[in-house]
Amino acid sequence: MSSSTTPVADLAAAGTSVWLDDLSRDRITSGNLADLIAGSGVVGVTTNPAIFASAMSKGTAYDEQIAELKAAGADATEAVFTMAVDDVRNACGVFTDVYRDSAGVDGRVSIEVDPRLAENREETVAQAKSLRERVGAENVMIKIPATEVCLPAITEVLGAGISVNVTLIFSVARYRQVIDAFLAGIELAKANGHDLSTIHSVASFFVSRVDTEIDRRLDETGGNDALTLKGKAGVANARLAYEAFNDLLVTGSRWRELAAAGANVQRPLWASTSVKNPEYSDTLYVTELAGPHTVNTMPENTLEATLDHGVITGDTLTGTGEDAAEVFRALEGVDIDLDDVFRVLEREGVEKFVSSWTDLLDVIGARL
Repeated sequence: MSSSTTPVADLAAAGTSVWLDDLSRDRITSGNLADLIAGSGVVGVTTNPAIFASAMSKGTAYDEQIAELKAAGADATEAVFTMAVDDVRNACGVFTDVYRDSAGVDGRVSIEVDPRLAENREETVAQAKSLRERVGAENVMIKIPATEVCLPAITEVLGAGISVNVTLIFSVARYRQVIDAFLAGIELAKANGHDLSTIHSVASFFVSRVDTEIDRRLDETGGNDALTLKGKAGVANARLAYEAFNDLLVTGSRWRELAAAGANVQRPLWASTSVKNPEYSDTLYVTELAGPHTVNTMPENTLEATLDHGVITGDTLTGTGEDAAEVFRALEGVDIDLDDVFRVLEREGVEKFVSSWTDLLDVIGARL
């Protein structure tokens, strides 16, 4: 099969960039990351605390640097960030050509602020600026969670001219707040005299976790009306988010003024795209969420499944808002409390990242 006819190439033709949701030192030094770029069409990387916890807790790739950090008297937090920053900087180097050829749209590598800061705006801003400086690569993106407390931090960091990946978005209501924070940030960057063409942003909308939580509640509810809705909420939620994206950014008057000044649109990014229920297609959150101005960040198993048997039928997002809204009306009709679903998912999302980060600090602390 020629590279021009792979499912990933078909996604790109539909407007969806494929990023890898994983990074490790072994992946960089072995040449695997470069191979994924050249052979699989991967054009970016996202990381999170769980990914670094997995990478740094296994194998021997970090042994030499841990020994150096131990000799220097580093504590666990500083050691973890030093190693993570080095990995992200090196990955940014691997993506230099992609970054250049896409005019900065792709070739991006994301690094997240300490998840324990999710309820601390000031420290989130300070660490975001520090991470950008420490990585020192134009194509880095700083991940900031979309908690209510951190929405102003997103604005402030963008206003400082720093590219931002807004993460842990579950509801369309919160996503609309993220778009507002993005617009305010780009307006602030303009007022601060930054070159808007150099600032990029994505909004990471989590997909599979929505199905996992709502399916659980549908099973508890029981009955045919409830059970026929299983596996539909995640895609519907993302499609409603895409409708909001089109309304507020693609055609929004506030956005058009910024676009005329050289700003880059904040793209929706579909995260948590590994299907958790084996009864569903393992490419469900790929084939059903393809469309203009989007990113799909995939763990390697989802990328491999997509390349092996994903069937991309072009744009599966545009014009789907009404059908998606009907799914949500049906969920409410069987007494699914959607507001509570999204509150639970955001809280658990932060808690899971904090737990992974704390476990990693414990592991590295013991080795130091």
